[in-house]
Amino acid sequence: MLKRGLYLVTPDWNDTEALLEALRILLPEAPAVVQYRNKLAAPAHKATQARALLAPCRAAGIPLLINDDLDLALAIDADGVHLGRDDGDLVRARRMLGPRRILGVSCYGEWARAEAGVAAGADYVAFGALFPSPTKPQAPRATPDLLTRAKAGLGVPVAAIGGITLDNAPALIAAGADLLAVISDVFSAPGPAARAAAYRELFASASQDLSAP
Repeated sequence: MLKRGLYLVTPDWNDTEALLEALRILLPEAPAVVQYRNKLAAPAHKATQARALLAPCRAAGIPLLINDDLDLALAIDADGVHLGRDDGDLVRARRMLGPRRILGVSCYGEWARAEAGVAAGADYVAFGALFPSPTKPQAPRATPDLLTRAKAGLGVPVAAIGGITLDNAPALIAAGADLLAVISDVFSAPGPAARAAAYRELFASASQDLSAP
């Protein structure tokens, strides 16, 4: 079962040691999920990096998902996969993953894709970009009301993606986001661990607000 919190997505770094060191610093801050994503690396290097990240994530008890590559996720026995529109059939992915691995689905701003993802067995749905993103500047945009609608109607955790910062994160959590997918605002921060801890505190504060009389 997925926890609420920071959904940490790796940057396009080809330096595996630098990526591992960053992860070692960030894992103690208890992100809910780590997604391995590298759009620039060759397939063999992606496999090497993904395998290297798996051990520290397992030791920390944090799921490692693979972006857009079901075959790689299965090959290294990752905890799951996150699939976009062009990354294969969701029903097949669910069958190949089995019941215990995680299937996440990018829904962009498309409610019908979110419904289809849940029907196919997705464990969470992701909407975005919610804000302009330095990683994908041309990404289609989504609106926070989709988070609210999904939280109320789909019965699975809801992730927000795209241009998320500590400044705009509280509004997304208030709108219904269970997970905040972040790359730049953590990995490019002057103090990545402190930034990850600040996201954790945002979710803790939101939970306290929900339980207050």
